[in-house]
Amino acid sequence: MQLDHVTLIAPDCDAFMRFFVDVAGMRVGPRPPFGVDGYWLYLDARPVLHLIGTGGAASAERPASARIDHFALRIDNAAEWSALTDRLETHGYAYQLADVPLARERQLFMRLAPGVVVEFVTARS
Repeated sequence: MQLDHVTLIAPDCDAFMRFFVDVAGMRVGPRPPFGVDGYWLYLDARPVLHLIGTGGAASAERPASARIDHFALRIDNAAEWSALTDRLETHGYAYQLADVPLARERQLFMRLAPGVVVEFVTARS
């Protein structure tokens, strides 16, 4: 496994994007059409920082303050992915699966506690 990306909830998504592009040297790159505003910022060929705008009114899921939303671990091996889901089920952890639009990837989200989400991501076969 390797760290894949970190997602930040940003009340001023454009300002965060400008900081990471202008100061940290990242670049804005392709992002699937998720239905919420945001950017994927790349280092080399990898989207390592995902920014999501709060989109107006705060809610329990998206408070108005900036925060780290989740971190993601990438699994590049189908057998490792299967072993992960087996372990989650064996230990009784609930999780949600999602396919990333246009990216041919599958995501697995697991909430450890309120406000603490771990994502696992792999290529969709």
